Amino acid sequence: MREQINRLISWILVLDFALVLASLAWFLLAVAGRSFKVDLGLELWYQLWNPLFLPAISLLMAGAIASGVMGWVGRKLDQFKPEP
Repeated sequence: MREQINRLISWILVLDFALVLASLAWFLLAVAGRSFKVDLGLELWYQLWNPLFLPAISLLMAGAIASGVMGWVGRKLDQFKPEP
């Protein structure tokens, strides 16, 4: 059961990391476009910051912390298992 939860959290974190990287790439391109006076959606990016990108970054941090805690707890529980 613990392994399934770890895999699910890892998969969600991978997808979330891809979203965060895509948003970073979009932001960098939009800022570069603004410097050349080309509209690449920087205003739309700003509008999506609070409802989409900020929760994605928060989920990524929370998931990483949860994954670390679960790994630590798992190692501690494995110490108490009797060896065959």
